[in-house]
Amino acid sequence: MATKLFFPSYAICLLLAGLGLLFSCSKSSFLDKKPNTDFIIPTTLPDFQSLLDNDIYMGGTPVLGELSADNYYLDYSFWLPLDAKQHNAYIWAPDTYNGQGQVDDWDYPYKQVFYANVVLEGLPKVATDSSNQQEWNTIRGEALFMRAYAFYNLAQIFAPVYDSTSAVTDLGIPLRLNTDINAVSVRATLQATYDQIEKDLRVAYTLLPAAVPAANLNRPSKPAALAMLARMYLSKRTYVQAGNCADSCLQLYSRLIDYSALTTIGMATPIPRLNVETIYQSSFIATATNLVLKGVVNPSCIVDSVLYRSYAAGDLRPLVFYRLNSNTGYPNLIGSYNGSIFPFSGLATDEVYLIRAECRARTHDITGALGDLNTLLKARWSGTFPSYSASSWEEALDTILLERRKELAFRGLRWTDLRRLNKEGRNITLMRNLNGQTYQLTPNSPLYVLPIPPDVIALSRMTQNPRPQQ
Repeated sequence: MATKLFFPSYAICLLLAGLGLLFSCSKSSFLDKKPNTDFIIPTTLPDFQSLLDNDIYMGGTPVLGELSADNYYLDYSFWLPLDAKQHNAYIWAPDTYNGQGQVDDWDYPYKQVFYANVVLEGLPKVATDSSNQQEWNTIRGEALFMRAYAFYNLAQIFAPVYDSTSAVTDLGIPLRLNTDINAVSVRATLQATYDQIEKDLRVAYTLLPAAVPAANLNRPSKPAALAMLARMYLSKRTYVQAGNCADSCLQLYSRLIDYSALTTIGMATPIPRLNVETIYQSSFIATATNLVLKGVVNPSCIVDSVLYRSYAAGDLRPLVFYRLNSNTGYPNLIGSYNGSIFPFSGLATDEVYLIRAECRARTHDITGALGDLNTLLKARWSGTFPSYSASSWEEALDTILLERRKELAFRGLRWTDLRRLNKEGRNITLMRNLNGQTYQLTPNSPLYVLPIPPDVIALSRMTQNPRPQQ
């Protein structure tokens, strides 16, 4: 019989908002139970799997980074009435929320962490034998992966870019490692934050299946754990480790979509959710109306002109993902890798090829770096692809970084790239023009770290991220 766990009302609001919807959407016997004021604790392996499979809560990632990045610009009349978060993130305002709490970019990942912890604490109570040990291992690996995934996504928005010289004193994020909702959240160091992400992913790798689950891409696998480790190390600028993990991932899974064989180019959802390139499915949380595809072109969200013009003749990517608006003539975003109205933010082999290519270039392996890049781009081309060459590793790196920008636009990666590349001295300045007023985000600005929501600060009294003087 399931045990009942009683929560204080404020905790239910912060951590379990919408739990009734979670219960009503799954076919699990555990999730089919209707809660009143209590939470039914899962007790069986199918219960735990159903909890992790619930995409409404487990499949969303923060969108504030993408809202703040330079992949798009907005029409002034569309920007003006946006809610505070979208309005202010677009112009890098120091007070992103105008005092408003319940920020999904914070709350959703911590719900994911909580549910993962429910599973991790419940699994040891399930007796195992030869008939269920593999299933038990897989579920534990999934929970560890999802907790690490949530922690990583939070760190890209609410913690500073990793710097090995200061990470032991820089503030990271709260590391909630159990289900005790009465414990006050405190910020771990940035080093401890990344150490926990790495630990969870490495243990998850040992437990997860080797095959990508083609029919359940919201479930992680060994390739997903390796791809996530590669992404994490890249954000830390530990390029040898990132390259090694990317290589190990591609040894297990390396399939690419041949864009020239697509029969859906120009459609609202050109790439289906269950596609051969995706390793792990997730998408932006459904709170950014300027990035929601809605199945049609949004004429007020315009693809950055520099980005759009960077695609060469024969490149199929602008035809697959963008469409020129017949009224304005401007390019708009129309598709992603998950076949829905919310842009894809998960893991796919194109990203892993680009990580390995970048890391090979940084270790002066020009042949290997361009080999990876050319392999990827041949799958994106109409006709014969004119393969890249380079006379130096620096030239190869610049080419790979340009193609990374073009390949991974609107995937939630650009904000992290801007943070790490500016840390290396790339000096990328972002600018917005709205109704005659210019807004600017300078390299390494403290505004590259967004503020922790005010309701979280009020409840926990944790240290807020520094804001520049206005």
